Amino acid sequence: MRTDDDHFPISAQDAKRLFADWKAAPAIVLAVSGGPDSIALMWLAARWRSTLARGPRLIAVTVDHGLRAEAAAEAREVKRLARTLDLPHRTMRWTGEKPKTGLPAAARTARYRLLAQAARASGATHILTAHTRDDQAETVLMRLLRGSGIGGLAAMARESERDGVLLARPFLQVSKSQLVATLKKAKIGFADDPTNRDTSFTRPRLREIMPVLAAEGGDARNLARLASRLARANQAVEILVDGAERYLALRDREAPRAGFETNAFDASAFDASTFDAKAFAAMPEEIRLRLLKRAIDRFGHEGPAELGKVEALLAALDQAGAKKGKERRPRLKQTLAGALVSLTDGRIRVEPAPLRRGRADRSGN
Repeated sequence: MRTDDDHFPISAQDAKRLFADWKAAPAIVLAVSGGPDSIALMWLAARWRSTLARGPRLIAVTVDHGLRAEAAAEAREVKRLARTLDLPHRTMRWTGEKPKTGLPAAARTARYRLLAQAARASGATHILTAHTRDDQAETVLMRLLRGSGIGGLAAMARESERDGVLLARPFLQVSKSQLVATLKKAKIGFADDPTNRDTSFTRPRLREIMPVLAAEGGDARNLARLASRLARANQAVEILVDGAERYLALRDREAPRAGFETNAFDASAFDASTFDAKAFAAMPEEIRLRLLKRAIDRFGHEGPAELGKVEALLAALDQAGAKKGKERRPRLKQTLAGALVSLTDGRIRVEPAPLRRGRADRSGN
């Protein structure tokens, strides 16, 4: 694919390379809203599939969020185009009351939930979305402004898991202008969503300042390159965290402690994570932070823990561990994201926290 001209249409050969990773999938859901990016996704994926003797079934799915009067007509237009491409199409609707605040995030959560539901119903292992290099650059900026860590600044991965289905993004290194040029050459129309220009939302505001950033070298290509480099660094750190996790587990099995014999069976391993505080404290801060977050996310029942809160908890653990004393009562006991974290007698323990009364009552119904 040409890299010197973002307005050059995507060729059939380019499309073959973009979709090659999913050739062996049994079925794929294409997330198609009706805008230029997703229409290009559907058109290019259909052309690619037609060149294969054997390949995945493609199912186009449109999510109608019920937020704009034009959405139903746009879904019907997607269905019409899908029919010309010999693709089955399904419209999923986000029903019920919509939140007054945090609407973009709620809509995104609902969209992926409905797409995953459609994928499971169709026997699809993957959902392909049309996120572009421009979207990746905006995501980097949004997370930078929030003070995200390395993992957050790596932005969107080419492939990730969500709701038991793999999300794939073949266009992360493709500009939006290339997709528009592709559709113009093919004489294919697309919808225009005015919310993409509504500056009451964060992304449209960032789009307005992108030309200023680009003039200083912060264009979409360089921001996406930054995300790729940070993703590479993040992957390396995660491998180190894997090794640290194995080291702590092996140390526990080999070192006897009060009340345990060497290599004794530890039933707590099934419902909690425990490790030696001294060995943990000797590790680099980033490794400890990720180990702690992993344990909280694994045993907590209130969703992924926020990085800033995990950082504060790690600082509290360090402070508690630095205190002298031989008392056996917990030196620290805190809950975070539905996990109970305690420091007792030189050991850190992470386990599910007791359900809050309201939540416990609901789970019992």
